[in-house]
Amino acid sequence: TGIPSGFNDLDKYTAGFHNSEFIVLAARPGMGKTAFALNIIEHLAVRSEPPVPVAFFSLEMSKEHVVQRLLCMHAQVGIHKVRTGNITQEDLSRLYTASGNLSESPIFIDDTPAISILELRAKARRLKSREDVKLIIIDYLQLITSNRRMENRQQEISFISRSLKDLAKELDIPVIAVSQLSRAAAREKRPPKLSDLRESGAIEQDADIVIFLHKPETETEQNIFQVIIGKNRNGPVGITQLYFQEDYTRFVELERQYEGT
Repeated sequence: TGIPSGFNDLDKYTAGFHNSEFIVLAARPGMGKTAFALNIIEHLAVRSEPPVPVAFFSLEMSKEHVVQRLLCMHAQVGIHKVRTGNITQEDLSRLYTASGNLSESPIFIDDTPAISILELRAKARRLKSREDVKLIIIDYLQLITSNRRMENRQQEISFISRSLKDLAKELDIPVIAVSQLSRAAAREKRPPKLSDLRESGAIEQDADIVIFLHKPETETEQNIFQVIIGKNRNGPVGITQLYFQEDYTRFVELERQYEGT
């Protein structure tokens, strides 16, 4: 089996993330793509025994914000409470413990904005050789630049997508890229499908696994999300569900939500 995502139902489909796999995580804006990626990081690098070293290329969010999100997620203290300073003594002690756990965790964050694919690959190679990272997550694909003269944006995205697939094969570790959907798809309410991947059929072709996050309008319980495995080169496709704990930007499995953990 591969590296577990931390979500058992998802892992039943994927058997974890395997070496040299290129995985795409896509959703409409505001559907928790970054939160989902950070959940995977927290599970692997903080909760797992032994911890799994992870590299996170955050092109949109600053390192400070990433750490704050991870801290609140791990401590289970509302991010709004932390930002407003409206925290109790108990919150403080949980944050203190979480901060200790995080500081010892093998999480390597790079927040270079508009990083080029060449620089990203060079940094990834260094992280692999120096820190032996077992997984790379990029948030998000469309913010990477190619440093090449291309005829159009579609060619550029194809080049970046292919380069990330090559990186996964070269380093022989899984690479997860967060991705936007096309503008047209972003305006619709229906579940996303492979053809909605933004600006390129190449992403769909290059990816070994494509995971979509989707919040159905019909859900009476507002925070239930569908995790749609839209492509799985070496296994079945299907749909599973997760509950989103908005305060902590944490996804949890439904049975755990009802157990109150």
